[in-house]
Amino acid sequence: MTAVVPITRAATYEELLQGARAGELGPDPRGLRIAVAFVTRQAVRHDGRGTGYRNEVLSLRLAGAVGSCAVEPGGLPEAAVDDCAGADVARLLDHPLLPVRVAALDAYLMHVTPHMPANGALPFPLPAGTSLEKSRARARAVVELIDLPAGATVLVVGVVNSLLEALRSRGLGYVACDLKGGVTEWGEEVVADALGAVDRCDALLVSGMTLGNSTFEPLRRHALAHGKQLVMFAQTGSAVLPRFLGQGVSAVCAEPYPFFWLDAGPGTLHRYRLDDRPGPPTTPVPGSDTVSGGSR
Repeated sequence: MTAVVPITRAATYEELLQGARAGELGPDPRGLRIAVAFVTRQAVRHDGRGTGYRNEVLSLRLAGAVGSCAVEPGGLPEAAVDDCAGADVARLLDHPLLPVRVAALDAYLMHVTPHMPANGALPFPLPAGTSLEKSRARARAVVELIDLPAGATVLVVGVVNSLLEALRSRGLGYVACDLKGGVTEWGEEVVADALGAVDRCDALLVSGMTLGNSTFEPLRRHALAHGKQLVMFAQTGSAVLPRFLGQGVSAVCAEPYPFFWLDAGPGTLHRYRLDDRPGPPTTPVPGSDTVSGGSR
């Protein structure tokens, strides 16, 4: 059995960022350069669904690692990609744009501590299939990380309909939250104020996108202060969020680039937990759609 080497944890996001800037977590970031910077844009409208959605993700390649941060569609200046390509990581960790800083930190930490069992990651195979099938399979992998009895309520930040469906299948209630508001696939209200709803929820299920819009830290602090489970599903910051296990975060389902929605082939998720309990086996089921907000 491969020995698990605990990664260096941080008390706050700012502490983690400062540690990376200072070279305390690995090589001096001034000596590392981003070879490739790119933006992935996607628009989806599935047959039989009443709504579509868009994804836009900034990704930075550092050697063999890719770090990513999702942004609101159209929210990233065109010059950002040119600004990142060829830049040293240290400069990007101080970049004026928050998504650039997040993507740079993610790339750096992915380079330092890739997703592998030696670093605490438990690989979870994602089967080939349609985008809906893969969305549902991912949702099962994420929701299995929540340890709550039927009847409990989960705050879901970053609405993904397949995640809501997976919670329903467990008999769990939820409050759907997204900065854009709107409604779920079942016509339920999507609230815009996560902190206004968190007190009436027993656990939190949160998108890594919260790193890129400055809403992660308040949610982490709430979970830590109240002893609630905080499970992260992370395309954004997949290498960043495992650093907060035990500091409010109880589990992470990390999904580095390339994301499940980019092709129909098999993939791998990487799950992190506070303990070494194996999750229950997952049998993929047919797909589900998503609505605006969150990593999809």
